[in-house]
Amino acid sequence: MRKWNVIVMVLAIVLIALPAIAEEQTQDEKKEAEAAERRAEIDKVAGETLDRLMEESEKAKGLWDKAVAYAVFDNLKIAFILSGGGGAGVAVDKGSEARTYMKMGTGGIGVGIGGQKYQAVFLFEDKETFTNFVENGWKAESGANAAGGTAGANVGTAFTNGMAVYQFTEAGLMAAADIVGTKFWPDKKLNK
Repeated sequence: MRKWNVIVMVLAIVLIALPAIAEEQTQDEKKEAEAAERRAEIDKVAGETLDRLMEESEKAKGLWDKAVAYAVFDNLKIAFILSGGGGAGVAVDKGSEARTYMKMGTGGIGVGIGGQKYQAVFLFEDKETFTNFVENGWKAESGANAAGGTAGANVGTAFTNGMAVYQFTEAGLMAAADIVGTKFWPDKKLNK
């Protein structure tokens, strides 16, 4: 009789625990589906931005052929005396097609009010520079003046410190990327 009591108790515990286990699995599946959707959105923006870069800059095509990797970020920057912003992107090794989804954050002090949505493209000349960017993040400490319009003739004409950087706004390819005070790091939620 004790044997049956133990069996009944074990069955009762299992029946009680099953909904909680199923709920946990459902939550994990939901999180993974959301992550997969987010990765697809980032990949779509990256593809469109790269297509736009190749259409608007012959010089970028030459550097693209030499690059071992690239990264593309979609960002929003807002300024009201202090500026800040953030975005997401993907870093891709051209040889293996391995993707690392990343985040970025930016901040600074300056005169101005407003917001700017932009995409940034990084082309990497060598594996070491790319690996350092992905594994250690990268903090931009200097920037350059930006000129609106599609006539960004001198932007990214050569690799500098193993990278070429391009930036797009609504006005088009900018003459220089303003990435002062920007930090990049892997997105743990999207890289499981």
